[in-house]
Amino acid sequence: MATSTRDGDDHKDEIRLWREDDGWIAKDVETGVTTQGPSRSAALENLDDAVALRTGAAGHEPTDAELKEMGIDPEDNTTGDQEPPDVLK
Repeated sequence: MATSTRDGDDHKDEIRLWREDDGWIAKDVETGVTTQGPSRSAALENLDDAVALRTGAAGHEPTDAELKEMGIDPEDNTTGDQEPPDVLK
């Protein structure tokens, strides 16, 4: 866990929030995930979602049934022997 110290007290799960131009920036210090929003609450909500995705607490690989529901045939959509792009690793 990330910690910071102020006046000798430890602070775990530190989040930094600041105004920038016309919006707000929120950063989770432990993960380094940073988001933005038009308001403080929006930036924090976006941060919650992004950290959950980063830590695996949200999202999942779609099932074949979910893909078919979206009109995607899983059999026709494979990467074959290709390596996925760096962004997906």
